[in-house]
Amino acid sequence: MTKKIQILVIGHDENGCTLEHEKIAYEIGSLIAKSNCVLVTGGLNGVMKAASRGAHDANGLTVGIIPQDNASFANEFCDIVIPTGMGFSRDFLNALSADGIIIIGGGAGTLSEICAAYMYKKPMVAIRNSGGAADKFIDGYVDHRKNVKIIGVDSPKDAVMKIIELITA
Repeated sequence: MTKKIQILVIGHDENGCTLEHEKIAYEIGSLIAKSNCVLVTGGLNGVMKAASRGAHDANGLTVGIIPQDNASFANEFCDIVIPTGMGFSRDFLNALSADGIIIIGGGAGTLSEICAAYMYKKPMVAIRNSGGAADKFIDGYVDHRKNVKIIGVDSPKDAVMKIIELITA
């Protein structure tokens, strides 16, 4: 049996997530499921919940790695919940659990996950014009090391196709 590709979707939580972010995240989650990949998120609300709902509605497998020590904090669309009790440190688990990352907007928590993924040279794509952390480094690098270029894409379909291409290259 071959291991399924695990794609982490990161972005705004409920405080910065717009209806447009939710729409994009939902479609990405759905496309990840339809590609027979596993969706990994931080398991909470905002982009995480919308992506999880999209994958759930497409009969995909969803994993939520949450910062709390109690699974009840996860959104209802997570099939597998991993309560870490680690707070923000769980961002490293999220990044290391993924074969690749898709970024939709995002604030400081998203930036933390981007930096963790960058240090471990995980492939990343970001939705153009989604704001926040995604727009800061799109089509560029986080720092002088040039560990991994964050590739900009224009649509959910392009995001899923490109991240799978980068993972399997």
